[in-house]
Amino acid sequence: MKATEYFDQFSRRYKHYKGGSWCYEDGCVYRGLQQLLEATGEARWNDHLHRLADPQIGADGTLAGYDPQEYNIDHILAGRILFPLSAQTGDARYLAAAGHLAGQLRSHPRTNAGNYWHKKRYPHQVWLDGLYMGLPFQIEYGQTTGRPELIEDALRQFSAALALTADAGGLYVHGYDESRNQRWANPASGKSPAIWARAVGWLAMALVDALVILPDDSATAELRERTRRLLAGIIARQTQAGLWMQVLDNQGLAGNYAETSASAMFAYALLRAARLGLLRGEEAKAALSAGRQALAALLETRLELDEQGVARLTGIVHVAGLGGFDGNYRDGTPDYYLTEPVVSDDAKGVGPLMMAYAESLLLAR
Repeated sequence: MKATEYFDQFSRRYKHYKGGSWCYEDGCVYRGLQQLLEATGEARWNDHLHRLADPQIGADGTLAGYDPQEYNIDHILAGRILFPLSAQTGDARYLAAAGHLAGQLRSHPRTNAGNYWHKKRYPHQVWLDGLYMGLPFQIEYGQTTGRPELIEDALRQFSAALALTADAGGLYVHGYDESRNQRWANPASGKSPAIWARAVGWLAMALVDALVILPDDSATAELRERTRRLLAGIIARQTQAGLWMQVLDNQGLAGNYAETSASAMFAYALLRAARLGLLRGEEAKAALSAGRQALAALLETRLELDEQGVARLTGIVHVAGLGGFDGNYRDGTPDYYLTEPVVSDDAKGVGPLMMAYAESLLLAR
């Protein structure tokens, strides 16, 4: 099956991830649809996007099921779709909705280093996931509304988070707890103990998406260099089969497996960084080779027909986190990341695969 046929069928049967409430999982699909639209110009992607997103956005910009007082950074991600929808339609409700999300960020609790808490229920914690959820939106909102201080703040948050989560091997751990109250937090550093591939995937996408829309100047120079080193580290850990392991820095760990969503995220980040000039020369060539190999491997080995003959994207870890959740305590050890269920057709895998495929189409132009 062609990738576009799968994406079309997936979008036709897709139901809002959390019953219609505004959420980041839907946002992953919306980003994928928007980028397929940009890459192809085909109306079907626009139709899917409006059919899914518009019912969640009220005439005054209120968002279905959204409570800013939860201070959940995840809720910000889907707001990135509001800027192209506004530009496309001129409908004021889209920027009004973006304003509601920006209002959350104005009062969102922060660590002493200036980073947004991951959620109110995860106080004093920074997770790599949250950098993708909040900071590219903040930069785009700052650009749209003429608020350069928001862009400057986002860049400071990136730098602080990278310093707090850096690993000796050149990658980044999943989370940091400045309070050191969590059992998963190292008492000295506050860092969680393992390198989870999808967390690094969120980080790579966040950095690339932010830097390709910002000037290449002294304000972004250090972050660009850190991003280039991160992408080189990702390439170095690609398996021979073209994908990346769930526990990214320990391929030989018993029970470790090649995970689909992180592999799609890495493919997207590498292809986009090369296409838009964040990487140049030999770095760009290496990124293009790794990204194309990963995309081909995903399409060839992870798109499978189920018992009813329906194409599914397989091998996606459903969720992983840190600390207490649903009566379980997630201790962040390498072994923990191998206990979470693996599912098919999860938005956190399909959305990034859409994005990576769109990048491949744009590169082929």
